[in-house]
Amino acid sequence: MSSVHWTSHALNGGALRRVDLDSGTNGWASPPGDLFLLRSTNYFTKRQKTPAGDYLLSPAGMDWLKSPSKLENVLGRADNRVGQALRQAQAQGKSLKSFLFAVNLQIPGKEYHSAVFYFYTEEPVQSGSLLGRFIEGDEAFRNQRFKLVNRIVKGPWIVKKAVGNYSACLLGRALTCNYHRGPNYLEIDVDIGSSAIANAILRLALGYVTTVTIDMGFVVEAQTEDDLPERLIGAVRVSQMDMSAATLVDAPNAPRGNKVNHLSANDE
Repeated sequence: MSSVHWTSHALNGGALRRVDLDSGTNGWASPPGDLFLLRSTNYFTKRQKTPAGDYLLSPAGMDWLKSPSKLENVLGRADNRVGQALRQAQAQGKSLKSFLFAVNLQIPGKEYHSAVFYFYTEEPVQSGSLLGRFIEGDEAFRNQRFKLVNRIVKGPWIVKKAVGNYSACLLGRALTCNYHRGPNYLEIDVDIGSSAIANAILRLALGYVTTVTIDMGFVVEAQTEDDLPERLIGAVRVSQMDMSAATLVDAPNAPRGNKVNHLSANDE
C-alpha cells in the first residue's frame, strides 16, 4: 500500500538495524506477541494470564541516540527521522490519519543515551478503548496504567537474576515519566535515573549489553473487568546491542509539551 510507504524509512533508517528475530545481533526485531503473558478475560476471578496475541499498533522502528544532555520529546524535534518520514507522507496527502506512539528510555551517564521505540497505526485509535483512554487521559491515569513487561531471551545468569527472566513493572509508579502529546503522537519519556534501583540494574545490564537479548512489551494495564483482556501496545526485541552504535544528536531545548513528573517505588 502506498499509504504506508513512509514506514519503510522509519523501520530501516536508524543506526540500529532491523535484524533476524533469532540470529540477529546489534539490532532490533519484533517478537511474537504470544511470547508475553498478559491478563486474560477471567484474570480477576482466576488470576489467569494468556499469550498476548497481536500488537495493537504496528512497529515503526527503533532509535539508539546519545547526546550531551537528556533528550526529551524526540518526536517534537524537527530532525527526528520517524516524525520526518510521516510529515513528508502527509505533505503529499498520504497517511493523514496516522498516529505515532513512542517510548523513550532515558539513560543517564557521562553522555545521555536514549532508546526510543516507535509504533504506529494508520487509523485513529478508538476513543473509548483502553488505549484510547490512555492516550487522551490525564497524567494520573497514565501513571497508574503504563506497564512494561520484559523477558531476557539471552544473557548471563547475573543479568537474568537482576532483571528477572520475566517481569512486569508499572513504569509510571516506579519511575518519573513525562508525557508529550502532539497533534498525531504520544511520547512517553521514562527517566531511568529517577530510580536508584532501576539505574543500578541498568548499569549492571549495560556492562553485559553485547551478550544480552531482551524482549520488551508495552501495555496499558487492565484494572477492571471491562478493561480485560490486556493487549500489547507493541513490543521490541533488542539483540546484543553495541553501545557505540548510538547516533549522536544535539540537545536543544525541546518543544514544550504536556508532561508530568511522578515518582514512587511500587513495582507491579
